[in-house]
Amino acid sequence: MVSTTEAPAGDIDPRITGTAGTESQWQLIRRRFSKHRLAVVSLWVLGMFAFVALFAGFISPNDPGDVKARYTFAPPQGINFIDRNDDGGWAIRPYVYGYDVEVNPASLSRSFVIAENKKIYLNFFVRSWDYKLFGLIPTDLHLIGPERSRDPFYILGADRLGRDMFSRLAYGTQISLSVGLVGVLMSLILGVIIGGAAGYFGGWFDAVTQRVIEFLRSLPTIPLWMGLAAAMPSGWSPLQVYFAITLILSLLGWTELARVVRGRFLALNGEDYVAAARYDGCSHGRVILRHMVPAFTSHIITAASLAVPGMILAETALSFLGLGLQAPVISWGVLLQEAQNIRTLATAPWLLAPGAAIVIAVLAMNFVGDGLRDAADPYAS
Repeated sequence: MVSTTEAPAGDIDPRITGTAGTESQWQLIRRRFSKHRLAVVSLWVLGMFAFVALFAGFISPNDPGDVKARYTFAPPQGINFIDRNDDGGWAIRPYVYGYDVEVNPASLSRSFVIAENKKIYLNFFVRSWDYKLFGLIPTDLHLIGPERSRDPFYILGADRLGRDMFSRLAYGTQISLSVGLVGVLMSLILGVIIGGAAGYFGGWFDAVTQRVIEFLRSLPTIPLWMGLAAAMPSGWSPLQVYFAITLILSLLGWTELARVVRGRFLALNGEDYVAAARYDGCSHGRVILRHMVPAFTSHIITAASLAVPGMILAETALSFLGLGLQAPVISWGVLLQEAQNIRTLATAPWLLAPGAAIVIAVLAMNFVGDGLRDAADPYAS
């Protein structure tokens, strides 16, 4: 006699019935991604970088191009929020300490020291130098700044020309992140189109595409960058150089994504639902866009997220070597050119702040990419 006793509800696999069974693919991916705590934290870090890039002018207390020879290599000023009075009272009021100048009697070189007897009080939402919010809206409103505009305020110190490193780092975030995102977007378009066509149609087009990819990947990057940089006209504006660098990085970065897409198309070509769509008379475009691409969209997003750090590092390396973006354009690589001198670093280690930003951003993007890669298969163990 066969038992008809039903299994307890708690023994039912939630991947078959229940909440997981009623969720869409993207809901499953989001739920699995949320369990990857390091990826979630990294996503918040990237959100902070995105905020800095979008509102660089608003959060910058000083004009990034303003030269102040009086404060060359001025050290960072820590912000204090508890203002203590001489009589023992206190109040919540942000301020920084000013500078005193010391002169070495032997070398006659001067250096700055923090003067705790000089308090520079800060205000929020101050009016200062002019800029364009989002590059469109003229304004002079800033998040924080000194009460008196002539007082020095350097959160991350100053460079050899007395320019504010924090403001320059904020504007460099705009350029470096945009180069990475725009470059990956262009590589994504090229990789999906070329790799998808090679995997779907095969034949001679696939063979030619693979040989082209192998040729591009065999080229040494540094000599190739040097040749392409030398080919740029010297009279180009910084904006033209920016787009040229982005285009170069895209033309060299689409090969890996194209191979991933090609492999997925080759695997999907043998699926029953793809064959059924062809037998039903669907055009090639409908088969690709309606039936094949949605099956591995998450993999494309993962590959793209993992490619952004490579783009950022490539732009940084080019600019650091003097082959990419150049002043007056501000990027992380351009800022790191100031850190090439060991003697300068010994006296002003805060010039390495762009390097720290690069490390944090690249690690965060890699962790987010790992989280997306794990979440792309919601039923993985």
